[in-house]
Amino acid sequence: MSHSKYHLSDFQYELPAELIAQYPLEDRDQCRLMVVDRHSGEIKHKKFRQVVNYLEAGDCLILNDTKVFPARLFGKKDKTGAQVEVFLLRNLEGNVWEVLVKPARKVRIGNKIVFGKELSCDVVDNTLSGGRIVEFNCNHDLFAILDQIGQTPLPPYIKREANELDKRYYQTVFARRPGAVAAPTAGLHFTEELLEKIRKKGVKIATVTLHVGLGTFRPVQVEDISRHQMDSEYYEISEETAHLINQTREKKKAVVAVGTTVVRVLESVVDRSGFVRPARGWTDKFIYPPYEFRAVDHLITNFHLPGSTLLMLVSAFSSLELMKTAYQKAVDEKYRFFSYGDAMLIL
Repeated sequence: MSHSKYHLSDFQYELPAELIAQYPLEDRDQCRLMVVDRHSGEIKHKKFRQVVNYLEAGDCLILNDTKVFPARLFGKKDKTGAQVEVFLLRNLEGNVWEVLVKPARKVRIGNKIVFGKELSCDVVDNTLSGGRIVEFNCNHDLFAILDQIGQTPLPPYIKREANELDKRYYQTVFARRPGAVAAPTAGLHFTEELLEKIRKKGVKIATVTLHVGLGTFRPVQVEDISRHQMDSEYYEISEETAHLINQTREKKKAVVAVGTTVVRVLESVVDRSGFVRPARGWTDKFIYPPYEFRAVDHLITNFHLPGSTLLMLVSAFSSLELMKTAYQKAVDEKYRFFSYGDAMLIL
């Protein structure tokens, strides 16, 4: 196990609470964009819609097409009527899911939890702390039912209840494949019009899928960060996308990852020579400095939590020193932070 020369304490920074964005902007692409050149160290302040100026014909923009589904359910135990909150984490197979339950101590194997007429689940395993494995009973598509009765989970630092607006805004305009419990937030800034403008410039746009799990918010708790264990998340990259990325690299054009989730997919499937292969499976890839990137040239990302694996990834992509400078500038200039906040482009 390689030790990192950096420690958890290196990735902490002071953030005034009022800079944590609580609401989305009405015009997604009107947020601010900090452009960071990792080679020269130069930092510029732009609007997100100007991102098109930094993309060239022949470049390839990679999006994560995962779709956030309303993962929070409120039900009752069929025998006692006791209230139970069930949070769907990830689909294991068929209608079998790993979930979090509250209050956990009351939910045991063999319990049935009922969520209205259409849906119930049986608890089949409880070997996970706070987590359970349940099998849902439903006659229709589970995601269709969840759309009716589930609640959109918002990140823990958004201190309000989710509303109807969040169903629309906490979702990228290119979300296609339900399975995420958190949005790939770098993608939230794109509008259909902006994507069209990017295409017109001759930039290829392709997608991968990574179903973002709750682990994305799980703080690192070990000072030696190399000992942190990431949660596994399901990913897919098609033959078409892999081929497009390899072509782009051959032509010496830039592969631009929209978000840390895209980076983790690409770096999970690239070989030593920089060749990307189609694949699907589970990845627990944890990227922290020092790290040699083989599949990504530029990165569009948001501003991340202190001590988070996401901040470690962007620090590996540029440098910790440059990220510290950039984040301090962002605080000074009152950028908006986290999921509904502003964006950064690292060149």
